[in-house]
Amino acid sequence: MDLESAVVALAFFAFCGGLIDAAVGGGGLVQVPALLHALPQYSLATVFGTNKLAVLAGNAASIFSYARRINIVWKLLLPTMISAFACAYLGAFSVSLIPRAVLEHLIFVVLVIMAVYTFAKKDLGRTHSSHPCGGKEILLGMLAGGLIGFYDGLFGPGSGSLLLFAFVKLFGFDFLNASASAKLVNLATFSAALLFFVPSGHVLWTFAGVLCVSNIAGAIAGTFLALRYGSGFIRVFFLILLVFLIGRMGLSIFQPLLQQ
Repeated sequence: MDLESAVVALAFFAFCGGLIDAAVGGGGLVQVPALLHALPQYSLATVFGTNKLAVLAGNAASIFSYARRINIVWKLLLPTMISAFACAYLGAFSVSLIPRAVLEHLIFVVLVIMAVYTFAKKDLGRTHSSHPCGGKEILLGMLAGGLIGFYDGLFGPGSGSLLLFAFVKLFGFDFLNASASAKLVNLATFSAALLFFVPSGHVLWTFAGVLCVSNIAGAIAGTFLALRYGSGFIRVFFLILLVFLIGRMGLSIFQPLLQQ
């Protein structure tokens, strides 16, 4: 693939990734494979660093759009973001300590449980309840943010979807408010990862510029769809993404076993 074709292809996939990420998270599942295919001569760290910069830009654009329409529960979100930031940075440094295969198997099971539960609970995430936000809820948010933040720094795929589900299940948010809140926490995790990738030189700035613009455009489109069609639309989109996630991770886990 020549340079011009690679840039056009990456711009398209970055737009699609931004759109998906703005609505339900998981845009990296579209964008990262495209980067790996288009830039095979670069290391995984460089691909991940370039991707993180692009998704950070798209995430910031979607947050700006959400913030004007959604009442953010800052009392809960700020401690959760701080915990996620710290643990994502630790996760980036812990890549060599935890076998990737163990993490893949664990997240695969979690995704299956999330999909079955969301499909069975038809009313899950359709209404936004005003749960009290006391010390217990803040500690629970910090725990969830820390665990998912660590996972995002260590591995990454599906972290936005895990956050979305956590806000719906643990705090009674509807899918629209949960999506906006998940974006804020992801803003912290992406920033933490870039603190590792940028100083170590793992960002391709020329490609990152194109990806950022495309990701922002996709994020604006995804946020518009989410705000226009609401929690019902996000729930369906979320289930579709979970099925895709389960299929993709299941293939990577079980295909080698079937070939033996």
